[in-house]
Amino acid sequence: MDIKQIQDLIRFVSKSGVNEVSIEQKDFKITIKTNEVQPQVIHASIPAQTAPVALPVAPAVPAEPAAPVAPAAADTSKYLTIKSPMIGTFYRSASPDKPLFVNVGDEIKTGTVVCIIEAMKLFNEIESEISGRIVKVLVDNASPVEYDQPLFLVEPI
Repeated sequence: MDIKQIQDLIRFVSKSGVNEVSIEQKDFKITIKTNEVQPQVIHASIPAQTAPVALPVAPAVPAEPAAPVAPAAADTSKYLTIKSPMIGTFYRSASPDKPLFVNVGDEIKTGTVVCIIEAMKLFNEIESEISGRIVKVLVDNASPVEYDQPLFLVEPI
């Protein structure tokens, strides 16, 4: 084998996902190993569920009405949502030392810049397509966002 054939073999092995290849000819032997670790398959068994046991019933005691455990979820159906037009990293200001584009309670108009989304080292200003008042910021600063992920809740004016 010449050096070109060996290089081609190395490329092939690295692309194929094989961890080790050995080739042996008359007066030549080559072994190529990759650093990739094979994923380990772990087999786990889930214990069978036992049948429920009947417990003796205590005499009925008049129960007091239970207080609500959690407050009712806020009705967000009356709000409009500004969603992410792309995948990237969400920023509320142009740089850490600059003021935030919008805060809760701010009134915005169509075309107002509400945030920046960084995608592939490009900083894209995201403009509002609706007018209203910012009610809630749904994403933390400098966190990743997905396409069509809600960013802000806006109350229409």
